[in-house]
Amino acid sequence: MRDAFHDELESINSSLVEMTNLVASAMARATTALLDADLQLAEGVITADETVDLLRNEIEERSFDIMARQQPVATDLRTMVTTLRIVADLERMGDLALHVAKVARRRYPGRAVPPELHSTLLEMGQVAQRIVAKAGSVIAGHDTALAKELESDDDSMDALHRRLFHVLLETEWTYGMEAAIDITLCGRYYERYADHAVSVAHRVIYLVTGKRV
Repeated sequence: MRDAFHDELESINSSLVEMTNLVASAMARATTALLDADLQLAEGVITADETVDLLRNEIEERSFDIMARQQPVATDLRTMVTTLRIVADLERMGDLALHVAKVARRRYPGRAVPPELHSTLLEMGQVAQRIVAKAGSVIAGHDTALAKELESDDDSMDALHRRLFHVLLETEWTYGMEAAIDITLCGRYYERYADHAVSVAHRVIYLVTGKRV
């Protein structure tokens, strides 16, 4: 019975890793759509968000079913509760990628990102990919050492976020209010995406150690 229970937990953990891969792909494609004004790619990200939502529902239903049947306690209960919180973070990361794709779609055939900020948004997308890849590894291996590295990656994202605002507040900004709003929103989406990945890492540390970060 216990072996079957832990097999179920491992299966759910694998589904969390799968969900991490989905939201990583979504943000990578959303970034490309944003920078290249690629409408087809943006539409693909928007449509694919339903897959993330369905996987979240599936993981939640399986988790509730296990808790009802097995009535876990101690470490096993902590695993189930942490799983439900991680899946919520991952679903939100998918939503943030969706929002980036919607900015790209809204401004098509124009580009939402002015040339001066292209490299900064590109770098934010790259940092997001690095963070989410580490988050997936943290979930897969319950790697607390790697989880702690995400803090410094998040610092990099915060610095890029501040760089965006520095450009927006310069008197030389000539792209108008709509462009400023787009950049402000996108910067927030990337920054929150990284925050949720760090939250996932913190939850894994709690799962393994029983101590909150």
